Amino acid sequence: MRKVRTLGLLGTGVIGGGWAARALHFGIDVIAADVKPEMEEWIRGAIANAEPALARLTFAPLPPKGKLSFTTDMRAMAEKADFIQENIPEQLALKQRMLAEVSRYAAADVIIASSTSGLTPTDLQRDMVAPERFLVAHPFNPVYLLPLVELVGGAKTAPATIEAAAEFLTYIGMHALRVRREVPGHLTDRLQEAIWREILHMVNEGVATTGELDESIIYGPGLRWAAMGTNMIYHLAGGESGMRHMLAQFGPALKWPWTKLEAPELTESLIDKMVEGTQAQAAGRSIRELERLRDDYLVAIQQVLRQYDIGAGSTLRALEERLYKDAGAAAAAASPAGALPRYDAVVRPEWTDYNNHMTDFRYGHLFGDAMDALYRAAGVDAVYRQGGRMFYTVESHVKHLGEAKVGEPLYVTTQVLGVDDKRLHVFHRLYRAADDALLATGEQMHLHVDTAAAKAAPMSAAVRSRLDVLAKAHAGLSLPDAAGKPVGARAKH
Repeated sequence: MRKVRTLGLLGTGVIGGGWAARALHFGIDVIAADVKPEMEEWIRGAIANAEPALARLTFAPLPPKGKLSFTTDMRAMAEKADFIQENIPEQLALKQRMLAEVSRYAAADVIIASSTSGLTPTDLQRDMVAPERFLVAHPFNPVYLLPLVELVGGAKTAPATIEAAAEFLTYIGMHALRVRREVPGHLTDRLQEAIWREILHMVNEGVATTGELDESIIYGPGLRWAAMGTNMIYHLAGGESGMRHMLAQFGPALKWPWTKLEAPELTESLIDKMVEGTQAQAAGRSIRELERLRDDYLVAIQQVLRQYDIGAGSTLRALEERLYKDAGAAAAAASPAGALPRYDAVVRPEWTDYNNHMTDFRYGHLFGDAMDALYRAAGVDAVYRQGGRMFYTVESHVKHLGEAKVGEPLYVTTQVLGVDDKRLHVFHRLYRAADDALLATGEQMHLHVDTAAAKAAPMSAAVRSRLDVLAKAHAGLSLPDAAGKPVGARAKH
């Protein structure tokens, strides 16, 4: 299958807008096709609403944003797309007709995927040209933040299609879950549906309100589910004997008539209860307001889980490792020999203080990010650190020379002043990209440490060699005037 540079969307709406926001953020161009011209304004608004949360999801360097175009001509989209994602209403006959049509226009090596939440791929691919390149790629709202995507092949789907789709979707930061065989509703929706049916019964019978039932999840199992699924949680419930003891102890309860998996009739009375309950929970907040609230906590949860390398945090961490690697390779390719390594960033809203300027500690934060980039270039990666070796900052001196405001692009250059077996001496300069104004300098001494022994130790020969190359290349540069100066000393810049 071809390399994906352009994602084509067949249908927009909430899911299509989510796909667009995610793909654009990670450098993929998007062509959105919809029969309604007014959906262009809608999808651009959806992307704009998603951007603040996406901007905070990771600090890793991102590729240039993709470009969005809109058309009402499905054929024009299909002929230019490298991967097509269908997002039209959940009607089998409609999807079959549209998928068959788009398959006649798309090149044979273009994967076509459906966002369907319940229809089976065998039914959907029935009338398609080259049905072996079709699969279900079922995401979850908001697509731009939730990484899960269920990949389901039909009777005619080629295994290579599943693998190629997984590769592309992983590239844009998703967790590709390969479903072993097709079943209506796939995996996650079948689980969600069981809870949904119980909710409807309990509201219908006056057992609880929608708000009380949501609280029963929010303050209990929902917190656990963010990192561990039901099976692992129940394994823990069994104590040292795990799942076997849990089933022995609680298994008999499965025979009790607690659940009612057959849904109740949706009477007007039940519909009114559901509407009134959720409106009360919204407390006057608009859908857009609630979306931003949801996005904020989803970003925060994933960043916390990233620290523990579990659940969606593992997906985010893997994405960041790839972004750092790609950015390092791109910077190395673009920089002439001997050039100062450069790290680019943009001032985020949460980096600012009451004066709407970047806070003091964020200057040091950016110098730290620049050092991480330098370390990666030198071969100090996760494998190196896992081997018990790392650099520690033992001295740091930051001079603040200018202000940085929200949204301003910045860049840091790093000059290697000296290196020996155990020490690395560097000098950072922080600039505003718009006018190359110098905003801060940072001088640092780093000590190479054996983390197990908790003492200084020589760095590996390979790392030393790479750092020596940089040190020699920078030796011809003039020594920064501020280097080695004590706090409060005047310096020319």
